[in-house]
Amino acid sequence: MKARKHTLPAHWFLSAAALLITLSLSACGGGSSSSSTDTGGSTGTETGGSTGTTYSTAGVLCTLSGVGSTVTNAGTNSSLPYQFTWSCTSTQRTLVANGIPNHTVGSFPNANNPNTIATYNASQSATLSPSVSSVQTVPIIGYALNGVKFDPNTGGACSNNASSAATQGAGAQCTYIGAGAWSLEAIVPNSPFNFGADSNNAHVQPTGEYHYHGAPTGIYSAMGGSESNGLGNKMQIVGWAADGFPIYYKYGYKTADDANSGLVLLKGNYKPNSSATTLSNRPLASVFPLGTFRNDWAYSAANGGDLDECNGRNGVTPEFPKGTYYYVATESYPYLQRCIKGKLS
Repeated sequence: MKARKHTLPAHWFLSAAALLITLSLSACGGGSSSSSTDTGGSTGTETGGSTGTTYSTAGVLCTLSGVGSTVTNAGTNSSLPYQFTWSCTSTQRTLVANGIPNHTVGSFPNANNPNTIATYNASQSATLSPSVSSVQTVPIIGYALNGVKFDPNTGGACSNNASSAATQGAGAQCTYIGAGAWSLEAIVPNSPFNFGADSNNAHVQPTGEYHYHGAPTGIYSAMGGSESNGLGNKMQIVGWAADGFPIYYKYGYKTADDANSGLVLLKGNYKPNSSATTLSNRPLASVFPLGTFRNDWAYSAANGGDLDECNGRNGVTPEFPKGTYYYVATESYPYLQRCIKGKLS
């Protein structure tokens, strides 16, 4: 079917002086190109895609671009231009961007994040025919539609048997940047550490790179999404993973393979492992509540969530009515996937 060109609605322009964003997408939904598609199961079940299944994302958001300006420091009213372009060949989807978000951001620098937003070279190329393979980790799990990277892990850590959350001064046992056996999480509740994230679950690295640690709320609302009483009004792609599979925002169908089953808030299948606090070398539990560290969390398909170990599942979506494997940016841990399941091109 012939691609139809659409202009994004005005609510996409949340920055100070947005200029133009256009969107082209195929009227035909993508889907599996394999006869052995596994369309998953109902909510509450781990629904990872079958190994070896290949899907097609051709024609879905293949032309997406934006230019404009975003106020990056409200205190000084200073701004930076943003630029992002997604394009497709017959086999690959490619991003070129400067890493500046196209939506309202929090105050940076702030008391807990002393870094100033700066441009950076953001780029990604991934296949239009992603295939489910083995679990693997990658430096960058993917990029949002606006060209800002998804980077859920932190460089912060504490040493074995740490008894204080202090990160400065002589004898500090924890650090926001540096080595340590116990890796810090950026946005878990009740953590003694504050990474200065804004309402988009994002903050700024020392290099000036603005990046998401969790679900990018600004992108969801910019794409026509709204939330009320803990539920969104639509299922929405917010980015693409390094392996070529889509990343959706929080919500999906209650029954993975039934688009008429209604939207629900999808949940990860990770829970804090209470036995972690009993380890002889874990930092003091009274100072560092369970869940403070990445090491505290454990995956099980029996934990009552909806997603696999890479925060993904197989099912139908608005763009893929025949089904696909996709990742989800969730409110629950791990917030963004910490691994990918597709082959890298």
